Amino acid sequence: MRHRVSIPPPSGPPLRGHLPFTDAPTAPDPVEVTSRWLTRGGRPWFPVSGEFHYSRYPAREWEEELLKMKAGGVTAVASYVIWIHHEETEGRVRFDADRDLRRFARLCARHGLDFIPRIGPWSHAEVRNGGLPDWVLARTAAPRTDDPAYLTAVRPWWEAIASQLDGLDRAHGGPIVAIQIENELYDRPGHLRTLKRMAQEAGLSAPLWTSTAWGGVHLPDDELLPLYGGYPEAFWTEADGGWPDTCRKHFFFTHQRDDEGIGADLRPTTVRGTDPDTYADKFPWATCELGGGMAVAYHRRPRVDAGDIGALGLTKIGCGSVWQGYYMFHGGTNPAGERTTLQESHATAYPNDLPVLTYDFQAPLGEYGQYRPSYDELRLQHLLLADFGEVIAPMRSVLPDGRPRGQHDRDTLRWAVRGDGRASGFLFVTNHQPHEPLPDHPDTSFTIGFPEAPPLTLPSTPVTVPTGAYFCWPLRLDVGGLRLDWATAQPVCTVVDDDGRTVLVLAATDGIAPELALEARTVRSVATPSGTDVSAVTDGDRILITGLRPGTDALVETETPAGDRVALLVLDAATARTAYRGEAWGAQRLVLCPDGVVFDATNGEVRIHPRPSDDADGVDGVDGAQGEDGEGPRTPAPTVSLSVLPAPHRPPTTPGATVKESQDGALTRYTLVPDEDAPTVPAPILTALRPAGPAPTPETGVLGRASAPADEHYDTKAAVYRVDVPATRAGTPTPPGSDLLRLHWTGDVARAHVGDTLVADQFFTGRPWDIALDRLPPGEPLTLRILPLAADAAVHLPVTPPAGIAELRHAERITTRTWRLGTT
Repeated sequence: MRHRVSIPPPSGPPLRGHLPFTDAPTAPDPVEVTSRWLTRGGRPWFPVSGEFHYSRYPAREWEEELLKMKAGGVTAVASYVIWIHHEETEGRVRFDADRDLRRFARLCARHGLDFIPRIGPWSHAEVRNGGLPDWVLARTAAPRTDDPAYLTAVRPWWEAIASQLDGLDRAHGGPIVAIQIENELYDRPGHLRTLKRMAQEAGLSAPLWTSTAWGGVHLPDDELLPLYGGYPEAFWTEADGGWPDTCRKHFFFTHQRDDEGIGADLRPTTVRGTDPDTYADKFPWATCELGGGMAVAYHRRPRVDAGDIGALGLTKIGCGSVWQGYYMFHGGTNPAGERTTLQESHATAYPNDLPVLTYDFQAPLGEYGQYRPSYDELRLQHLLLADFGEVIAPMRSVLPDGRPRGQHDRDTLRWAVRGDGRASGFLFVTNHQPHEPLPDHPDTSFTIGFPEAPPLTLPSTPVTVPTGAYFCWPLRLDVGGLRLDWATAQPVCTVVDDDGRTVLVLAATDGIAPELALEARTVRSVATPSGTDVSAVTDGDRILITGLRPGTDALVETETPAGDRVALLVLDAATARTAYRGEAWGAQRLVLCPDGVVFDATNGEVRIHPRPSDDADGVDGVDGAQGEDGEGPRTPAPTVSLSVLPAPHRPPTTPGATVKESQDGALTRYTLVPDEDAPTVPAPILTALRPAGPAPTPETGVLGRASAPADEHYDTKAAVYRVDVPATRAGTPTPPGSDLLRLHWTGDVARAHVGDTLVADQFFTGRPWDIALDRLPPGEPLTLRILPLAADAAVHLPVTPPAGIAELRHAERITTRTWRLGTT
């Protein structure tokens, strides 16, 4: 089937200067908001923000985790400044250790990341009271209003925040590019205005002041930039409600920005402050809460997979987003409260019971910094935005006439184009959604009409768009003087090699043969990889290249009439998801590595975090014997490899390994061969202390939803296990890296203690349970208590454990070494 759309001509320039947002006059790259996109330094700007709560993560590890986020394409780090984490006791304001807001902001600045404090006072964030300390609620019956008693409490808190961030604003060269006021407050514009004024009076400053805008929010006129969101799943809906339509909508191309479902458990959905499109004519489509994952509540424990997150993100770009903001991008752990636990719960009249400690959120970077497949999916899109976001941001989203008839139409292909209104654009296709797979679309081609250029029809031969596919194809993309009329592969990034040649890297889509169509007048010569199936045929004003076999050797080399050299490298889909680009050994380089890569320009090194097999996207159904103590024989250490373009003048070096160099198609591969075999790390030892008793009788709380079992049930009805993690043999310390205890278990809920201290907890979802061993006292045993699920529990689970069963089947220790690569 041929799908058609016509790109309309430009409707005129966007509004400028109509909003009261001003950057510091000394800023070298001033930020401006037009009615359709943002600019920075006078050029269109497409930020990517990711949420990371510093107070939910050990301060000693912040820097490495921020570098992981940066390597994942995040350009701005957002974080709630959670009041109850800092001032649980009135007058005792803590900014020490893991609460050191100033240090966190300065680390962002050190590594070229913008910082976005979301200062509340009410944050939600699945925190007790939404982040308001208990003593604040005891003082006022009208929180989140202009009640004088409430504002009297807020003012010194914001003065404390301003003191921490003093000198870190843009006027002083600091990283603070935006500040969010409140959260999910939809019907009190006057209060939002009051809060902004108070923040400014306290000394807080930023070019952008923002507010969440879902749920028909009513904002004070022009005072706050509305930010939107959208999640692939939701924990806050009913256990038996199925996949919410408010989540389903995000896998369609649409120009409706609002999501009336986010936070709907805390507000009446029948009351809306404004029409969903009220702000569309004055503000660009910017987001702060695209689902990087999803939390789990006791009554509803959704599963979110990498494809769900990747498809949602790419769809939003096709819809017209000019700011990709993710919640969460990095998971964490709730701090221990001094007076109470600090999670959202029925005990504080919230509709959902959350785990006491874990806030993993199934995020691209997990509770302990684990890499998830969703990190790779999003990084691929962020690489695209890093190079082409400036081009995409001003492009309007255009929807075809043949659109799906409704949210339950699974048969109509979902696609859109962002076009410049003249001759170029990007084609977006989404054929993926959670839970209900979409069918293949055979015999598919597209015709896109442009106001100032002939239409483009692609591919040359119709293709089948496979189920689960989502991609972005370029339309008349200029690269170093070469015009790529179209490609059936997604642009990833560009790099420049040592000879000054520009290399455009593209990612093929599984199941669709890559084709490259070059505008003939921009090509003096073209050379294709050797192979009988590859052809470059001139057809009129176009050179069509077909038969490419994607991979590191699928390099098409061209020279333009001006003598510039441009190459196009088409990677297969799996290899493309190993792509990183960053400052490495003195230059911008493409790095292909299946492991985690961090670029630390301040130290002149690249660090590799080996990624063990990750069960995070699979269901834990394996059985295994319990661990046994003992050193055993030393085993060969696993090798680590990375392929680089352009190659450094000298091979990288790393302590503890020999680096071997070889060719990997157009790239140079470096393989790290450890100098010594890896020391055997003693396996954990499991000891069953007590079988589970009968499952606790299910109870309900707010809104009639299932409540988490009470604390006393862990003492009387839980299966109890002891887990000993022996120390490594003296003289063979575990090298710096990751050291995880992975538990394979079945049941309803589980808690881990060291002595009397709760150190980790989990609600069962079918996935293994990771615990970072460096967070625990060395040599101390863990006591695990697992409660069984009642047969009649009103709980939604992606995989249901057998009723009445609570057992720890297997424990494994996953230890990896971080490799530091420099050059000599």
